[in-house]
Amino acid sequence: MSMPSNAADTGAPTAADYYAVNRGGGLFSEALSQHLGARIAVVAHKHRLAPTVLTVLNLGIGGLVSIVVVAAAEPIADGRVWAWPIGLLALLGWQLAYAFDCADGQLARVTNQKSAAGGRLDVLCDVAVQISLVAALAATAEAQVPDTPAWLLAAFAGTWMVNLVTSVMQTGDNPTSMVTSRSLPVRLVKLVRDYGAVIALAGLVLTVAPQWTIWFVGLFTLVNAAFLAASVMFSAREALRH
Repeated sequence: MSMPSNAADTGAPTAADYYAVNRGGGLFSEALSQHLGARIAVVAHKHRLAPTVLTVLNLGIGGLVSIVVVAAAEPIADGRVWAWPIGLLALLGWQLAYAFDCADGQLARVTNQKSAAGGRLDVLCDVAVQISLVAALAATAEAQVPDTPAWLLAAFAGTWMVNLVTSVMQTGDNPTSMVTSRSLPVRLVKLVRDYGAVIALAGLVLTVAPQWTIWFVGLFTLVNAAFLAASVMFSAREALRH
């Protein structure tokens, strides 16, 4: 893989070079997370860090933040701990972890450090971080509303992974999308599928009103379940055509 032209001129890739190879993610992710990831990639390349280091940092930061949120769920619900510092930690920490997730792929693609093992590690770390995030939100919801139905938390955990699974399935040679339009109205609607936007909303809820976490859990269970059903029907129609 050859370096971009401006990278060749300066001797090192720039943030613009890294951003140019980003994999999208949605309106919010492209406007914030991917740009931050590009800047992280610049620093990583300067210090000769491998993409795998960024992948592990995503896991470490995201997992540690989630552990703190889980540990603080009961004390916050009991009024022994203020909610806003923990919520702010979640808001910023999960976004930083996601920025490292964006950066590892950008760094690998621009500097030609892609590998099958690195790709597998990236997906596995993404799964681990998102499991920890789901556990943190479920723990908060249950602490705030003790009679939260177990089936709701189970459905939330199961359907949350739909976005990650479908994203991985669309990274082949023939990726498809149910809605291909990139018009602003469509992209605004798709914010409910934008991981960066979703974890930003989760962090805001934990910061401002953790008692609303149960509503966040319910809303995104419905959104992800609906997307799963639509994806099944879309895929079935495409399969029948062939």
